[in-house]
Amino acid sequence: CAVKAAHVLSEIAKNEEMKKPCIEADLVPTLIPLLGSRDQEMLLHAGRAIGRICYDNRDLQEELVKVGVIPSLVQILTDYAESEPLVHVALLALYNLADLDTAKEALSKTKVAEQLVKQLRRAENHERLEIVFEVLQALAENDALKVQLVDAGVPEVLSEILLRLQGSSQAEDTCIVKAASDLIVSLLLGADAHLFLELKVAKHTAKALVLILSRHENSQGKKCMNFQFASPLTCLVLPLSSDGNCLRMVQLGVIHQLLDLLEKHVQSEDTSVQHAALSALQNLAVPVVSKVQMLEEGVAERIETLLRSESPPVQFKLLETLRMLADGQADAAEILGQDPMLLHRLVQWCNVNEHTGIHGEANRLLASILHHNRSQEVVKAIQEAQGVKQLVSMTTSEHAATQNEALNALEVASAIDLETLEESFKESQLVQSLHKLLQDDNTSPEVKYNSMGLLCRLLNSGDLRQEVEADKIKETLEQLCSHSNANVVKAAVTTLQALKGET
Repeated sequence: CAVKAAHVLSEIAKNEEMKKPCIEADLVPTLIPLLGSRDQEMLLHAGRAIGRICYDNRDLQEELVKVGVIPSLVQILTDYAESEPLVHVALLALYNLADLDTAKEALSKTKVAEQLVKQLRRAENHERLEIVFEVLQALAENDALKVQLVDAGVPEVLSEILLRLQGSSQAEDTCIVKAASDLIVSLLLGADAHLFLELKVAKHTAKALVLILSRHENSQGKKCMNFQFASPLTCLVLPLSSDGNCLRMVQLGVIHQLLDLLEKHVQSEDTSVQHAALSALQNLAVPVVSKVQMLEEGVAERIETLLRSESPPVQFKLLETLRMLADGQADAAEILGQDPMLLHRLVQWCNVNEHTGIHGEANRLLASILHHNRSQEVVKAIQEAQGVKQLVSMTTSEHAATQNEALNALEVASAIDLETLEESFKESQLVQSLHKLLQDDNTSPEVKYNSMGLLCRLLNSGDLRQEVEADKIKETLEQLCSHSNANVVKAAVTTLQALKGET
């Protein structure tokens, strides 16, 4: 009789108008104990009745959690993992409750992660996969549950699913790929507080993401392609704080897959894939270990080729990526600094103010190449491309950071080959520009300090020393000896000594 009554209630609860009478009759508290029954038919009807009565009723859902429905649902998944109807009822219930903070807290005290992994592996249709993904996505918002999901093997299963579906052009498969990729993003987000989470997720999903990228040609149509690959690329975009993760991505061939993808999409009106691929390239170019690997694989040359694009956003991000590659890497600076075509384009962009971002980034890349370079050939190449005059102009920027980048680059270049630069310095009135920086009370202490560092280098040239003396910089340096900043005072004393020939 009880089973039949539960069945009748589950059917009655399908009717929207009958929900209120069921609630007023306190039927939910009566049904909850039935979830502990060992009778599968009873469990099925009681579960359906409770789910239908409480659907879209937050107060009742909170009450369900309060009276302990969560452990019962997880127990059903555990005890009846191969019963499709019972699993479906339990998953639907978890799906409806998972957004509640109280439900997440209760679930964190169970082994729900293990059971959801089992259901992911068992899922034979898209509908089942989608509901499990929905539950997992909600649970991934909770830090404690996120750890449990990773430990239970969710990244491994996601990787298996991605590998199985990669290359498919079926709409249902594309949705699953996107859901799996979104879930990877959720597991990675906030993982900086738990480095081991990041490592596990990256380890188990990198290969799958790379294979998806490498076989994107199988996708039919631009719209489908962009939809399918923006999510996997987003996973690579996330800043992975571990150098090892970035190196692993590079070793798996991610860089060339991203560049292949960019070459195909560089003229596309839909920029979603472009931006994701470019951001991923930038993040992968940050750690020193991956810079070296990228240089060995000729990535710099391929990026230079892509710079021929007439798309300003693409050009901007490519310039940014090249600057990151050159940062701290003499080899990269030497490769970039001896490419006449690249240097020519950089100088062109330095003179064009239509796109402020590109103008600024071209200047910064030019400064970075010169700063990190150790080769006389690079200094000569930049001089021949008229790049030195651009850097002198950069010292008068309204941004202190930009001024410092230019000053440091010019100081390094002067130490390498002052003779080559001498004429350009005189033509662009560098000495006079430095004097103005030292005289201006609004110039930051760091800019004053770096200006004097460059000035000391210039004194090694007889002609430039004469300009320094003629411009009466000595008086300004003497005044700076009483500056409030200790570093400025120290630099002023050192420069005065050099000017007097005491060092």
